[in-house]
Amino acid sequence: MSLTIKAQERNNLKKSHTKSLRENGFIPAVVYGKGKDPITVAVNNIELVKKVRDEGRNAVFSLELEGGGSYNVLLYDYQMDQIKDELIHADFYQVDKTTQVDVEVNVQLEGEAIGVKDGGVIQQTLYTINVRTTPTNIPEVITVNISDLNIGDTISVSDLKTSNDYEILDEDEATIVTVVAPQAEEEEEATTEEAEETEDTEQTEENTEE
Repeated sequence: MSLTIKAQERNNLKKSHTKSLRENGFIPAVVYGKGKDPITVAVNNIELVKKVRDEGRNAVFSLELEGGGSYNVLLYDYQMDQIKDELIHADFYQVDKTTQVDVEVNVQLEGEAIGVKDGGVIQQTLYTINVRTTPTNIPEVITVNISDLNIGDTISVSDLKTSNDYEILDEDEATIVTVVAPQAEEEEEATTEEAEETEDTEQTEENTEE
């Protein structure tokens, strides 16, 4: 069953009206759809954040307009106020539950690698997986079990279990996670420190010349 989010049609697009919306706990949003004209709406900020937090970014919502009309949508994109850390705008995308869509799904590591117990360090390089599926079959996360990884072992996209519910779009050779030796980690940190020292030295020389 789709989750419901209440929305108001937003016909006044002036900045003053948008400011007033935000001051009253709403944010402007746009509903897009393939071959359809965009619809401008306003949704309750707190309600949207709570629904997405509880159900996940890829949940299918029923966006219900005051006065009638509803749309099955995914949260396609959003904008944050970086200073206040508040949601200020959202884009929804209309979906047909039988039509496939391409989405990003978060990777969740599970277990404790054998190599970590031997002093190795987990190095995750891929945090999301691109999948193609119908809206109702979008996984909340893709879980990757790292329990059997020794130092030097790697899990790539090709190692993931196949699913009848979705198709993975990333390249098979893309690395998700590796257990690296402590020495490799230390060398990487040393290289970073050397680069920072060099940068500081160059800056000091420039200041001296001035």
